[in-house]
Amino acid sequence: MTQPAFPLDLLPQAPAARLAYFKACTIAHPRLQEADQALREAISEPTGALLVFFYGPTGVGKTTVLQRRCQQIMDERRAEMEHDPGWMPMVGMEAIAPERGDFNWRDYYMDALRAFDEPLIHRKISNPEPPPARGSPAQYIPRRIDSRSVLRVALESAIRQRRPLAFLIDEAQHLAKISGGRKLQNQLDCVKSLAIRTQTVHVLAGTYDLLILRQLSGQLSRRTRQIHFARYRADVVEDVRDFKNVLWNFQIRLPLPSEPNLLRHWGFCYERSLGCVGLLKEWLTRALATGLAQQTPQITLRHLEQQALSLADCQTIATEMLEGEAILAEADGTRKRLRTLLAFADAPATGARTAAAAETSPTTFPPHPHTTRVGERSPTRDPVGVGRSTPAEPIL
Repeated sequence: MTQPAFPLDLLPQAPAARLAYFKACTIAHPRLQEADQALREAISEPTGALLVFFYGPTGVGKTTVLQRRCQQIMDERRAEMEHDPGWMPMVGMEAIAPERGDFNWRDYYMDALRAFDEPLIHRKISNPEPPPARGSPAQYIPRRIDSRSVLRVALESAIRQRRPLAFLIDEAQHLAKISGGRKLQNQLDCVKSLAIRTQTVHVLAGTYDLLILRQLSGQLSRRTRQIHFARYRADVVEDVRDFKNVLWNFQIRLPLPSEPNLLRHWGFCYERSLGCVGLLKEWLTRALATGLAQQTPQITLRHLEQQALSLADCQTIATEMLEGEAILAEADGTRKRLRTLLAFADAPATGARTAAAAETSPTTFPPHPHTTRVGERSPTRDPVGVGRSTPAEPIL
């Protein structure tokens, strides 16, 4: 048994307090640290890539990384926030899936304005023209317009005024929920235009369903940066070691009188969490709640089996996960096809000679064709002046 990593004065407290403590626990494992560092660099040094795709399997911990990045930036910039109370270094929201039909941009703009603590969202008006002079027959009456264009302008204004380092959109795969495939690029163009007009990094976080928005056009590809938050794989020795370490760290943080031996069942824990730390954490939280309700001294295998995802659910998640990983895997011949498109050196040449032979062989020219008859003098200039071989004939 090891020394527990939770405060010992937590044991006498109510089960709700102990459960809340474990829910707030975050393990800084290698996959999370790599994703967090990549996201940090994408936000601090965008280098023209104002759109960041942050994707991975469901339950891998993407939301945890977003929250961690927000909290760290808030802590680092606290002095600047106190000096400028109107500044918001990080702003985030969740893209809500439509109840039916297409993605609702009006609701998106409303939720984004709420994330900025924008007042009187339902009373936004269109940008008015200068009112007419007093006494003129025409009189300007401002009108409230609940249209997407008005809300979009209000959101652009809020971003410029609050000047966040990044705008985070969780569950961004819902942007792709539209009825017509031809509108798919328009969805991402809206986010791209917001990012460009406000010069603010927009982070789109979601599952592998987000990959459908990845490469809709060359212009979008040029302005995007991609971060893959992968699961731990059972066929990689280092991944198995890191997963066991994560499991052990959760084990010593369970606020129970007796520490359970979860490492003994690490294979079962991996199977039902599919190598995703987020799924593992949620599973252990449910098992802890069951144990606290039953007032047992520790979590047992029976608790884990009761709260584990069903085999059918795990198979569905695994199928989606493998399909996403297959899309990301570079297929054999992809580089060759690219070089062929570019007519690059090692691509097959269209003529008789290969490109490699063209690079190594000297440049030669075909012989000059004969255009005169046999015995006929070629049309060349005779030498004149000092360089002549015979004296010149006198002119009569």
